[in-house]
Amino acid sequence: MAEYLLYFNQQWVGEHPAEWFASRAPLALAVVDEMRAAGVYVFAGGLEEDAPVYSVDPTVGDEVVVTDGPYVETQEFLGGFAVVDVPDDAAARDWGARISAACGWPHEIRRFGRNPDLPA
Repeated sequence: MAEYLLYFNQQWVGEHPAEWFASRAPLALAVVDEMRAAGVYVFAGGLEEDAPVYSVDPTVGDEVVVTDGPYVETQEFLGGFAVVDVPDDAAARDWGARISAACGWPHEIRRFGRNPDLPA
């Protein structure tokens, strides 16, 4: 099994009325429930747009600098994600397609690197 990140950038969501978002939430939650039932669910969640954001930079001096707000050069920011533990790329693509369709906006799928603490 391998863990995959299914994610979207907030800018991919687009402009929609509140009613549209409310209609998508049950669909997305149903896919998360399917992930749980299938035993592939690791974690899922959307990120709050209006919550505090912090940037951490260890490259500006002798100490790590923590500042408020996203990194200045960021054009896109993460809107939400799910982590699934599935046997292969095909299964990851299937879950990515399901959650993308439920949410109504594009997602990307990326496999995590092998965890050296786990057997190969």
